[in-house]
Amino acid sequence: MSLYNRMDGEEQPFWKFGPFQIRLPFIHFRLEIPEILQGIVLFAIGLSIVPIMENVVGMPYEAALAVSIIYLVTMLMGPLFGVPLVPGFITAGIPLFVLFLESFEPGPEAIQGLIALQLTVAIIFFLFGVTGFGKMVVTKLPNSLKAGILIGAGIAAIYGEIIEGGRLANTPISLIIGAFICLFVMFSQSFAKMYKTSKIIKIIGNFGIMTGISVAVLVGWLTREYPAPTIEWGIIIPNLAELWNYTPFVVGFPTFEMILMAIPTALIAYIIAYGDIVVGVSLVKKAQEVRKDEKISLNIRDMHIMTFIRNLIHALFAPHPGLAGPIFTAGTATVLERYKYGRKAMDSVYSGSASLIGAMLLATLLLPLVSLFQPVLPIALSLTMIITGYLCISIGIEQLNTQSERGVAGVMAIVLFTYGSAHALVVGFALYLIIQKTSLFKAEDDEIDDTEKAS
Repeated sequence: MSLYNRMDGEEQPFWKFGPFQIRLPFIHFRLEIPEILQGIVLFAIGLSIVPIMENVVGMPYEAALAVSIIYLVTMLMGPLFGVPLVPGFITAGIPLFVLFLESFEPGPEAIQGLIALQLTVAIIFFLFGVTGFGKMVVTKLPNSLKAGILIGAGIAAIYGEIIEGGRLANTPISLIIGAFICLFVMFSQSFAKMYKTSKIIKIIGNFGIMTGISVAVLVGWLTREYPAPTIEWGIIIPNLAELWNYTPFVVGFPTFEMILMAIPTALIAYIIAYGDIVVGVSLVKKAQEVRKDEKISLNIRDMHIMTFIRNLIHALFAPHPGLAGPIFTAGTATVLERYKYGRKAMDSVYSGSASLIGAMLLATLLLPLVSLFQPVLPIALSLTMIITGYLCISIGIEQLNTQSERGVAGVMAIVLFTYGSAHALVVGFALYLIIQKTSLFKAEDDEIDDTEKAS
């Protein structure tokens, strides 16, 4: 129950606060039990980034855990301040962010590099959101360059797991079984058919990647690839004093050279994130076709401002290598899918999103749950990266229609994987001008694709 009730066809009640719409649980919306149950399971995905903070950035576990808790608080700002989507990492870019951070020594230098990247991303979101320049950048970017970014990120994501000495070599049984189950549940055509006819399969499918993670964790314990957990009891209080040592006020703000180094990776992060925004808008429009009882206000400018605020908070107080993205696609899709079942199933899209994130935050504060998953966080990260890699490669290839586009994208992807964002952007634009562009002042001519040539 909530204090305010919505009339059919209206927006969910809110308090106006500048450009934001404030909505609070029990006052403006009710909590949704199914989303709370899913959040308690999905919280492990948020903790999966902890190994990167420990091994690449050089944070101790206590500080990394505090960052994860603060991250969930900033995620909750989305639905509480008027953005109905579930925000999350800029997941597809994580391999590239790791590649950028690996150019610094773990510790204060890597922390400064991460702060430089997150600050740059924040500024880009603010400037591009206020001016509307972001839409022009993304829509005008050639398909070959968009695809090259996605394919390169996908290759980096999967290669990092199968490289000699990587997690595949150390935990082959649990990783292979977990990866196959994740791919089957999320992308298999046969599973999609069963999903339409079986209630049990539908429940499994709604948990998405967590199904594979749960099985991989059990297999890891049974095969002793991962140590059995030591369950501890209590409530976690974030170690903010330890985290403070890893903020720019202690390690120092990044140099101008670091900011310049971060710009190419930050631009790629924005391009990937804007693609996520397009997906989010599409999901909301489809849900609105079914749910006429609630008017959903989804302003892309407001999404940019909220993403700017979250990245700025993290850059200054809790640097996070996943960065703050505008949408957690899997979480948003899960909420909106049940939202379509009607008002009795979910009163408002805001109640669903806030319930999911709130439950993830609560679970992260419960020491028994966190201590249960702590030994197996690497497998959660590995499976997340493999699924991300698969998606990036498949989506990237879908955008390529001609032989020249495929060639430019392929070379750019290899350069991106091998040398990083700056080199890839230079090579990608150069190849585009040399191979695809027929005039500096006109759009390139339509190229005859391979099928037309064959006929």
